[in-house]
Amino acid sequence: MGQFFSVWSFDLFIAVNLVVAAALYLWATRHLVDPSLPWPRISTICYLSGIVVLAISYLGPLPGWSHTFFWAHMTAHLIVMMVAAPLIVLGSPIYLAFRVSSGRTRRRVIVPVLRSRTVAVLTDPIVTWCLFAGVLLFTHFTPFFNWALENHDADLLIEQPLFLLAALLYYWPVTARDLLPRRPSSAHRVISMSVMMIPEAIVGAVIYFAPVVLYSVFLRANRPFGPDALTDQHLAGGLMWAIVMVVEAFWMMWIATEFFKSEERRTHRVDAEIRARQTS
Repeated sequence: MGQFFSVWSFDLFIAVNLVVAAALYLWATRHLVDPSLPWPRISTICYLSGIVVLAISYLGPLPGWSHTFFWAHMTAHLIVMMVAAPLIVLGSPIYLAFRVSSGRTRRRVIVPVLRSRTVAVLTDPIVTWCLFAGVLLFTHFTPFFNWALENHDADLLIEQPLFLLAALLYYWPVTARDLLPRRPSSAHRVISMSVMMIPEAIVGAVIYFAPVVLYSVFLRANRPFGPDALTDQHLAGGLMWAIVMVVEAFWMMWIATEFFKSEERRTHRVDAEIRARQTS
């Protein structure tokens, strides 16, 4: 364990971007156009938690060992895609931008962009599902994975943003807390997450049951401790299975809870309307 924490990766470019993203969000929460309606604290907690998770994934021991141990590389990508991304989306950064903008900016920029055909397509639940699943399958079952691992710039500027962007786009309509051109039903969201387990399970199963090392980078890596390349690969596949099942189950329960709360609120409104009519 001591050896694992003895190696750290620190990329100034990533660190500066994470700090700027957190600082801009905090600045915006204190400069709302209508301060009489305070910004929800839970949204701030979710967003900043997502930034912290990104920092754990991109800076520190996990990226430090990600070219040596497959399980470290897999863990970093999974927590970006399944923990950091949904937390950032739950922080409602687009709605915050709307709240901090002037009426003119809202009318001329934010609303037209949100109503644009491009955004409508990119937030369509079917499109985002295909993009998320496609990124998982493409990156793991093509030469892209080895190439990105061997090329620092490709890993930094292509692979990492690709995973994060695909996850952000997928969870934006699924969590349905931020501004959206079209809001999917709760049933659609739960089904989307349930079906997403299929490509995730396929990737995990192939990696876990493969009889040979799939990625030559890990075969050539100098391992000062830990499992051999094939055992490491099996561990990575097992971790994907475990993390996917636990995290996806959590988000599905969260969506179901949100649905039941909304139905309860709707029932209370209907009851109140009925009582008002009976007493009028």
